Amino acid sequence: MSDPRALLSNGRVAHVSLRGQVTAERFTEGRWLRVCVPVAPLRDAPRALGGRRQRELVLHERFLALEEAPEGVFGAAGREGYVGWMDPEALAPDTAPMTHVVCARQSYLACVPVLKDARDEVEPVSFGTAFRVSATHEDGRWAEVGRLRPVAARDGHKAEWTAFIPAAHLRPLDQPESDPVAVALRHLGTPYHWGGNSGFGIDCSGLVQAAHLACGMACPGDSDQQRARLGVALAPDAPLRRGDAVFWPGHVGLMVDANTFVHATAHGMAVVAEPLATVEARIGTRALARRP
Repeated sequence: MSDPRALLSNGRVAHVSLRGQVTAERFTEGRWLRVCVPVAPLRDAPRALGGRRQRELVLHERFLALEEAPEGVFGAAGREGYVGWMDPEALAPDTAPMTHVVCARQSYLACVPVLKDARDEVEPVSFGTAFRVSATHEDGRWAEVGRLRPVAARDGHKAEWTAFIPAAHLRPLDQPESDPVAVALRHLGTPYHWGGNSGFGIDCSGLVQAAHLACGMACPGDSDQQRARLGVALAPDAPLRRGDAVFWPGHVGLMVDANTFVHATAHGMAVVAEPLATVEARIGTRALARRP
């Protein structure tokens, strides 16, 4: 209850589920918003007050807003309830439910469903970005989607515009993936970015979370939370196998097999796969492991 990353209250406002458990001036159910920029930081305080990035949300992720003010929006990430502050300009009212999600490390939105179009109007989008697919084009090669328009950019325009994305980069939201390790390996080469949660930059816990959430498996956002809640602890001498989460203080990754470890590391500034023994020697201590 005391961990601010999980507490739906900032002292002034709290979620109705906490009535009788915390003191607040106002209790609210909040309202659901969606991210309307490619990647947005989730901070521990408003940006204007020196708030620092803790995690990130990607385009169209849901955010439960409990308090909305010009300097920031307080609430929780829809994916796992991580609490913090978002910039108001990064959020827009929620729309109809999404149907598909980007399963490639990165993709892009085009203005027309044409492969060899010479125009430059493309927008990069990340793994985990959700869309509502309304149609397909060119024998199913392109998916027609809606892209939320930032509130400040609407100026009389509709809340979203039509864009097109390669259909091969999407999967239906109701068809989760089956192997977290395969998802993690898809991120090989992604730049290491502390607090990152996107295909443009990701950190160790962000990678582990992305891999599990894509498979419909609950997973908190930070490595200490994952160490406390992800699966069951293994004995120090237990043989490791594919999918085991391996921890040191402040670091986590997944076993590809009994010897190979995939993780986002500041040592190489990227997502890499390397022998676990090499990582243990570099860190200087044996790892602890948990099995989801």
